[in-house]
Amino acid sequence: MKYSVILAHPTPGSFNHAIAETVVRCLRAREQEVFFHDLYAENFDPVMPAREIARDAVLDPVLERHCDEIGSADGIVIVHPNWWSQPPAILKGWVDRALRAGRAYTFVAGENGEGKAVGLLKAKTALVITTANTPQEKEVALLGDPLGLFWEKVVCGLCGIRDVRRLVFTPVIISQPEQRAAWLRQVETATFSLIDRLP
Repeated sequence: MKYSVILAHPTPGSFNHAIAETVVRCLRAREQEVFFHDLYAENFDPVMPAREIARDAVLDPVLERHCDEIGSADGIVIVHPNWWSQPPAILKGWVDRALRAGRAYTFVAGENGEGKAVGLLKAKTALVITTANTPQEKEVALLGDPLGLFWEKVVCGLCGIRDVRRLVFTPVIISQPEQRAAWLRQVETATFSLIDRLP
């Protein structure tokens, strides 16, 4: 099976990096094929130029590779911090550019003539792992979990991925090594579960 792992954190050695490294290690330990991208380390350009908007646009080789990999993945893992209840801008730009209309999703006419989204991604399952400093229960109580809505309903839902699992680790800023080690064990368990859910 093939897995696409996307990391969006600007600081090398961050806990997000440790999470992504754990995911990749677990996938490879089960002999899965892994496409791994550290968007900041690769200087991924999040800004979509006008020339890319058309469905038949000729894409630059870097973006074409991202589109091909995410299109062929059986499972997807996204790792990022919660900034302003949103993904970092570089990751949102990756969604804009790599999850393209005509390749990740399309629209067809619905029963009443409205546009109806149809997911085109091969992936059937996704794991989204986020870190934060605000307790998750407080975020949900105040804001209704905007990140959950974004990944589960907007992105994965639109692209046809119905099995979306999340891990939220918080508060990271005051976490001790023992806590982080326990969180990484949860990442291992979730990653192996991701593998086991696919036929």
